Amino acid sequence: MQNVKLSAPNFFAWENCLEKLSGLGDPLERLDGVIDWESFRTKLQEALDTSKKPELGGRPSFDPVMMFKIVILQQYYSLSDDQLEYQVVGRMSFRRFLGLQLEDSVPDAKTL
Repeated sequence: MQNVKLSAPNFFAWENCLEKLSGLGDPLERLDGVIDWESFRTKLQEALDTSKKPELGGRPSFDPVMMFKIVILQQYYSLSDDQLEYQVVGRMSFRRFLGLQLEDSVPDAKTL
């Protein structure tokens, strides 16, 4: 395995890469621009109603709209749960579509 030397982080690297993706015609950016994802929030929250379940602790659940968008990605790109987790971790276009920054947690394959 080849050693990869990482350079010092560039403050504008994230923005520069996203700008480049936009210039290349990122289809997820276009999709995000034509669908009002927030219009699904109420129905998703109703479907995921956890108010009747006892509080068991644990980590807070992920945003239902983001999880819905993850399902859209999985179907659009025909990805398994494991591959979907890998792609969300590694692809900037997926992170932007989901509204995730580099430091944000990504649902693991078991959560998906």
